[in-house]
Amino acid sequence: MSQFSTPQALAHIRRRKRKDSFFMVLMGGASLLAILILCTLLFKIGAEGMEFLKPNLFQNFPGSRPSTSGIKHAIFGTIYLMILTLLLTVPLGVFAALYLEEFQTRKNWFTNLINLNLANLSGVPSIVYGMLGLAIFVPFVAQLAGDPMKGKTLLAGSMTMAILVLPVVILVSQEALKAVPKAYRDGSLAMGATRWQTIRRVVLPSAMPGILTGVILSASRAIGETAPLIVVGAATLVNFVPQGVFDSYGVIPLQIFDWSQRPQEDFKSLAASTIIVLMTLLILLNSAALILRARNAKRV
Repeated sequence: MSQFSTPQALAHIRRRKRKDSFFMVLMGGASLLAILILCTLLFKIGAEGMEFLKPNLFQNFPGSRPSTSGIKHAIFGTIYLMILTLLLTVPLGVFAALYLEEFQTRKNWFTNLINLNLANLSGVPSIVYGMLGLAIFVPFVAQLAGDPMKGKTLLAGSMTMAILVLPVVILVSQEALKAVPKAYRDGSLAMGATRWQTIRRVVLPSAMPGILTGVILSASRAIGETAPLIVVGAATLVNFVPQGVFDSYGVIPLQIFDWSQRPQEDFKSLAASTIIVLMTLLILLNSAALILRARNAKRV
C-alpha cells in the first residue's frame, strides 16, 4: 500500500486542502474588500469632481470663487518640478548604479555600506527629506540667487525631490544592469572593446528599458508627494506660471490639500476634480512603465 493511501495520510491531505481553501477564500475576500473600498472612493471622487472638470480648471489660476478657480499654475509647476527632478536624479542615479555593478564587481565593506544605506534611505518618510531640504537646499539656493527671499523656489523643491527618489532610481538601475547577461559583456570584451565601450554600447542599451521603468515610477512618486514640498516652500496661491528656477511654484497635490481644507463644499468638489486630473496623470505614467517592462520581457 502506498504511503499516501493510508487513512492517516488521506486525512492529513484533506486537512491541508481545507486549510488551503480557507486561506484562499480569506485572501480573496481581503482583495475583494480592498477593491470595493477603492472603487467606492473612486466613484465618490468622480461623482463630486465631474461638476468642475471643465476647461476653466486648466486655464485659470486659484481664486476666491470655485467657479473661476483653476490649476494652471499647479500643472506647469508639477511638470517643471518633475523635469528638474529627473535632470538632477537620472544621471547621478545611473552613474552610481554603473559604479556599483560594473566597476565595483567585488563586494567589500564600502559597497556593502552604500547598498545598506540605499535600502534604508528608500524607506525614510518623505517629511524627513523635506526637513533636510529646508536645512540645506533652501539656504544654498538663496545664496545662489543672491536673495534671501529666493530660497523656497522651484530649484530647492526639485533638489529636495531629487534626493527623495534617488535611492529608488539607483536600486532599480542596479537590478536592470544585473539582468543583462554576462555573456554580452564577455563577448564584447573578447572582440577588443574596452570596458567603457562595452558599457556604453552593450550594457546600457540592454538595460535601458528597465532603467526607464524605474525612472518613470520615481517620477510618479515625486508627482504625488506633498509633505516635502510644503516644507521647502511650494505655494497654493500662485497666480503665474514659473518662468525660471528661482520662481515660486505650486503643485497639484498641494492644491488638492488646500482646497480640501476649506469649509465651502464647492471647494471640496473642486479638489475632487483636481484629484481626477492627478490620478489620470499617474495612470498614464504607470501605464508607460508597464509598456516598457512588457517590451523588455518580450526581448528577453
